[in-house]
Amino acid sequence: MELRLEIKPFSFHLLKPIQTSQQIITRKEGWLIKLQDQDNRVGWGEISPLNSSEVNQCKKILAKLGSSPTKESLESQIKTWPGPIGFAFGAALAEMNCLIGDGTKQKWLPVSSSAVLLPSNELELLRCLDYTLENQYDNCTKALTFKWKVANYSNEVESVLLQKILKKLPNDALLRIDANCGWNRNQAKEWAQELHQEPRLEWLEQPLPVGDIEGLEELAQYIPVALDESLIKTPSLRKTWKSWQIRRPVLEGDPRILLKELTNKTGYRVISTSFETGIGRRWVEHLAALQQESSTPTQPGLAPGWLPSSPLFNKNPRTVWEAA
Repeated sequence: MELRLEIKPFSFHLLKPIQTSQQIITRKEGWLIKLQDQDNRVGWGEISPLNSSEVNQCKKILAKLGSSPTKESLESQIKTWPGPIGFAFGAALAEMNCLIGDGTKQKWLPVSSSAVLLPSNELELLRCLDYTLENQYDNCTKALTFKWKVANYSNEVESVLLQKILKKLPNDALLRIDANCGWNRNQAKEWAQELHQEPRLEWLEQPLPVGDIEGLEELAQYIPVALDESLIKTPSLRKTWKSWQIRRPVLEGDPRILLKELTNKTGYRVISTSFETGIGRRWVEHLAALQQESSTPTQPGLAPGWLPSSPLFNKNPRTVWEAA
């Protein structure tokens, strides 16, 4: 079946930079896609890479597709493409084929809460923590969850900051600590020893490099460990890793696979943003809402307060398309 493909580039700046041990993210760029079949059914997708190498890969693939790909050719290629472009076309095909969306049995689900992503700078971090506790704690129906990206400064500096954070956290709050592959085994062991009896720690996220699966497995026997970048690098781990999996739909490929997992209420998944437009956000929020119905519900990581106010983040895909 021949389809009509339209493509639009987009770009935007985050309200404030995201600092990780691997990079500083200040800007996102990518493409929106619109697929339409002969019955005028429309599906929307978003190609939203996080690094420049994937941007260039996706650009080359799009240049070869033309404006009239067949449904069969797209389905056969999705698994071979980088995750961000696989997501876009899988999402568009799912919507065009009425697997999800308004007018189908699986309507888009909203999500009402998220973990709070803390700034990296100590002063800003403590201000954000104080502000959230003062303004949200009494009205929050779920445990407040905070995510802190570490491995940006020395262990000594961040260890002192950890104690300041723990001193402020209520007993029923949760803390996620994300090293973004920035520790070695000795550093990770030091943090694990310090935190293994801390009931407010939800997990250490990607504490070791993506390929150190042996080290990650050993650490997970001692303290909760969540994988993120390792799942992107080695997708087969999504089937074998028994502890928490940070799933970033817009980066990992065809979202129909994760949709099936969460529809079946598979546990130990948590949905995380990659700072996407409203088109990708519909999927992120829908999957996060399904995760809340799993055997292990937890707060998604949607990074509230980091995206600008713009029609580009509207939940109506046509509005997003026109804003790009």
